[in-house]
Amino acid sequence: MSRQEITRLVASLAHEEGIRETAVKGVQLFRMTEPVRCAPAIYEPAVVVIVSGAKEAILDGERHVYDSCQYLCCPISMPVEAGAPTASPETPLLGVYLSLDTRVMTELAIEMESAAGLVRKPGSGPLPPGLALAHWDAAFSDALLRLLQVAQSPADAAILGEGRLRELYYAVLKGEAGESARRAFGVGNEIARTIDYLSSRLDEPVSIEDMAGRVGMSRAVFHRKFKQATKMSPIQFVKSMRLNTAAMQIANGKTVSEAAMAVGYVSSSQFSREFKRLYGQSPKQWSQFK
Repeated sequence: MSRQEITRLVASLAHEEGIRETAVKGVQLFRMTEPVRCAPAIYEPAVVVIVSGAKEAILDGERHVYDSCQYLCCPISMPVEAGAPTASPETPLLGVYLSLDTRVMTELAIEMESAAGLVRKPGSGPLPPGLALAHWDAAFSDALLRLLQVAQSPADAAILGEGRLRELYYAVLKGEAGESARRAFGVGNEIARTIDYLSSRLDEPVSIEDMAGRVGMSRAVFHRKFKQATKMSPIQFVKSMRLNTAAMQIANGKTVSEAAMAVGYVSSSQFSREFKRLYGQSPKQWSQFK
């Protein structure tokens, strides 16, 4: 019953093309009726719920397709290619985008680990992937419905919104994607902290030694754990973050040289070579295509 009501609510509230803000901060609804090809993007920490249609996310060549059967949980910033190639007026893409508040998620993850006696030592155990798909369970469905019900009213959202959002976060942490989310926000979240640090400093030089040193790991251990979480080596991840960010900026109107400088490239020829190697087009061709 919750699923049907959620679909009805989203369809009635997101009745126009595009993204719609709700009365709860960090909760957005979206509708797309035209296909969107997969293109470079940066997934920020979020949960994406589809109630109609399907979305795609490609991470390091691996294709993830998710629809109303599974929601996507991305607890750390990730460079991906994303789109909705099957959206149409007959089968529109409808869904909910929920930003993950770092402070609240961290509090909940640590409280859960402490309550269960599962506080792990930093750096211990294999890391779950940074992009996870999870089936809806009853707790998630009920929490999402309760959140969307208050998201319609600014007055209700002002009083109840934070509590309902916290309830939804808790359902995510307990669900199938919970391991990935708890590891990103709980104790032992060295890789997530490294990615957060990198994401705000894409224009600065960085080395594996710098990244490993910040979290107290050897180069070899850091490299192994980073690849477990992101499917990429640290240097490959940084390069993908920079090039995806540059591609998005070019798509939004920046010149090729402006985009290259904004993500730390001092050599235009190097930027063009690496851009073409990743996307199969030069930055100039990309800007014309976009």
